[in-house]
Amino acid sequence: MLNFDALRAAHTRTEPFTYIVAEGAVTSDQAASVRQDYPDIQKTGYLPLTKLDSRGSFADLIADLQSPELADVLSDKLNLELRDKPRMITVRKLSKVGDGRIHNDSVSKICTMLIYLNDGWDNDAGGAIRALNGDQDMDDFAEEVSPLAGNVFAFARSDTSWHGHPPFAGERYVIQTTFLISEEALARKENRGGIQLFLKKLNPFEGKNKEM
Repeated sequence: MLNFDALRAAHTRTEPFTYIVAEGAVTSDQAASVRQDYPDIQKTGYLPLTKLDSRGSFADLIADLQSPELADVLSDKLNLELRDKPRMITVRKLSKVGDGRIHNDSVSKICTMLIYLNDGWDNDAGGAIRALNGDQDMDDFAEEVSPLAGNVFAFARSDTSWHGHPPFAGERYVIQTTFLISEEALARKENRGGIQLFLKKLNPFEGKNKEM
């Protein structure tokens, strides 16, 4: 399902950090099919794939995100070596206003790729990811990427990889694939995600999620 050629065609930016933006990674029809088969997520935030059910077109896209080919493409585009690195997939359907604040990823993450699956979007309403020039001002950005179906934002983690988006509450379909430095780091992240999911089941307002 994933159009790897669309990723290969993306221009690699190196300022303010190394990232790519791609369009057409999936078609609008494919994204609609993925949304139809999406897990039944009732909570805000990113949830670990390992805690969710996968079926149909959603499972087909996940298979591509777990493929060796994705590691090959992102290694080449982001000047990294990801082919032997573990990856974690997390899934979002719902955002709350407090998500999206300026942040940088932890050093246990090597790179992250976001693929968006939304049918139509008004960037003025918030929710569009921004590659930021620093850690202070959401409006000081190098590029803004609308979360429209088929759009991809992928970046190498660094000391300057600040990102975030203006506040948005509502449905916002996005799947995040993160390559990590080690299996130990993956186990810690997966365990943390499971704990957050448990807390959210107890209290939908419990636990904070950094948002892409």
